[in-house]
Amino acid sequence: MIIPVVLSGGSGTRLWPVSREALPKPFMRLGGELSLLQRTLARALPLATDGRAAIVTNHEYFFRTREEIAALPALARSLRVTQLLEPQGRNTAPAIAIAALWAQETAPGATLLVLPADHLIPDESAFAASAREAVALAERGAIVLFGIQPTAPETGFGYIELGERLPDSQACRVRRFVEKPDAAKAVQFLQMGNFVWNSGMFCFGAQTILDALQAHCPDVLEAARAAWEATRGQATDERALIAAEPFARCRDISIDYAVMEKAENVVVLPSRFGWSDIGSWRAVAEQLPADAQGNTTLGDTMLVDTHNTHVQSEDRLVAAVGLDNLLVIDTPDALLVANKDASQQVKEIVARLKASGHEAARLHRTVARPWGTYTVLLEGPRFKIKRIVVKPRESLSLQMHHHRSEHWVVVSGTARVTCDDRSFLVAANESTYIPIGGTHRLENPGVVELVMIEVQCGDYLGEDDIVRFSDVYGRTEPPTGAA
Repeated sequence: MIIPVVLSGGSGTRLWPVSREALPKPFMRLGGELSLLQRTLARALPLATDGRAAIVTNHEYFFRTREEIAALPALARSLRVTQLLEPQGRNTAPAIAIAALWAQETAPGATLLVLPADHLIPDESAFAASAREAVALAERGAIVLFGIQPTAPETGFGYIELGERLPDSQACRVRRFVEKPDAAKAVQFLQMGNFVWNSGMFCFGAQTILDALQAHCPDVLEAARAAWEATRGQATDERALIAAEPFARCRDISIDYAVMEKAENVVVLPSRFGWSDIGSWRAVAEQLPADAQGNTTLGDTMLVDTHNTHVQSEDRLVAAVGLDNLLVIDTPDALLVANKDASQQVKEIVARLKASGHEAARLHRTVARPWGTYTVLLEGPRFKIKRIVVKPRESLSLQMHHHRSEHWVVVSGTARVTCDDRSFLVAANESTYIPIGGTHRLENPGVVELVMIEVQCGDYLGEDDIVRFSDVYGRTEPPTGAA
C-alpha cells in the first residue's frame, strides 16, 4: 500500500510579505487557482493506493488545511486525509517518525511517499512515473531520494553526488551529500554532470525508515514513539494532535542528517521532471511568463521603461518606471522592494520584524479563522476598527476581555449575540455594545454570511487580551490572531 505523506510546515520567510507565520507558503497560490498544498495533494492522489494520505503540519493550521481540502470537492471525495498535528515544529526527522508510526498502525507494511507541500511540479505525469519507480525500489528495502537534474548552477539547493548505478534501474547509490555550494562549486557540479539537486522528497517503507531511525537516531525515535503512544488514544481518522510534552523531547534534526547521510540502503533516483521548491521571489518570477523586457507580473500593474523586474500586487494598482532587476511585492499592509540578486536575504527582514515584535511577521491584515475572517481596517491610540465576516452557522468562542470594550454594527446578515445573561438578535443596520469584562459570544444563525464592523476601545487592544470559556472548535489556548 502506498500512502502519500505531505510535510506542510515552515513559514517561508523568503516569500514575505505574502507568506506569513500564520498563513505560510503551502497556502500561497502564486497567481493560480490552487494553493501549493492543493497542488501537492492533487499530485499525490493518483498514487495513493486506497485514497489514504497524511499531512504533517502545525496544529494552528488544522482548520485552514481542512478548508483547502474541502475547497476541491473531487479531492475531498477521493482522498481520506489524516492530519498529524505537531504542537511545535521539530524538523523533518521527528515529523517523518510520527508519520511512520501512524502508518504502521493504520496500514502495516505501507510504503510512504514523502512530499513537501510547497513544491511546484508542472509535469505531473513525469513525476508519477518517477514515483512509481521509487515505490518499486522502496518495496525492496531501499530508502529512495528524488534527485533533480540541475538546469543551472543553483546555490540555494543541496546537492547529491551520484555513485554507481543500480542494476536494471535508473537509481544510483549516493556517493556523498553536499551542502549548498558557492557559485564556483555550483558551476563545477553542473559541468561534471554527476550531481543532482536534493529535492527533499523521499520514498521508503514505514518499517524501513523506523529501523533506520532506530539504528542511526534512536533518541528521536524514542521521543516520537512516546509522543505517538500518548496521542493514539485520542486520534481520529481526520486528525491526531500530537502530545506536546513528549514531542518537545524530539531533537530538532532533519531526516538528511538523522538517516540519509548514514544509512547504507539509501539510493537516489535522478528525475527530469520540472521542479521548483519556490524558495525565493526570484524563483516565483521564474515560474511566470515574461514580457519582451524580461518582466513578470501578478495583479494590477503598469510598467514603463522597466526590465527584468517582478511586480506583484494584491489589491491596488502598482506602477513601475525605470526599474531594472528588482522585486516589488505589494500587500495591503506591507511592501517589499528588493534587488533580485538579494532575494534570499528577505528572511533577514522577517527576523528583524520578529525581534521587534512587529505583527507583520506573523499576520496579514486579513486573518482567516475557523469561523470566517477579520480584517483590521484602521487602528490608533486606544482604538481599532475591524471588518468581521462570520460564515453561516458558525460562531466565535464564548469569551471576555480585560482591557477593551467592543461596539458591533451589523452590515449584512443577522447576528445572534450573547452578552452575560442575555441572548438576542442584531439585524442589518443595527448595533450593540460589549462592555469591558462582559462574557460574550457572536454567532451567525443564518444561511448567508454575517458581515459586521467592530470598533474596539481600551487601554490595550492586543489579540492576546482574551479569556476563552468555551469553543466549538476545541481551541483552548489564547489565540494569536482573533477569537
